[in-house]
Amino acid sequence: MASLHARVIESAGQIEAEMRQIGMWSSNAPSPEQMAFKEAFAMDTMPFASWLQFIFLPRVHEVAAANRFPSSSSVAAQAVREFDGMPDAERLLTLLSDFDALFN
Repeated sequence: MASLHARVIESAGQIEAEMRQIGMWSSNAPSPEQMAFKEAFAMDTMPFASWLQFIFLPRVHEVAAANRFPSSSSVAAQAVREFDGMPDAERLLTLLSDFDALFN
């Protein structure tokens, strides 16, 4: 079985690839104002897809590099709230759920 590190990196890569595939990937980085979020998932400053791309995925790579993994993850629950009813997001939801399962 692959190490947790390898599975986390693979999962992050799959999430990124799917976001690109379904057009949720942006070439425009958030502004400094958007990066000054106060609420969970940056709900006060940016769309959830932007949070996934610019906050979540970079943090996943940081924790993987440090080999310091969280005890749990619940990103999929928020993704369901945000992407409910979006047929193009079904695989992304599955990938995020699979990511959470690595820690739950």
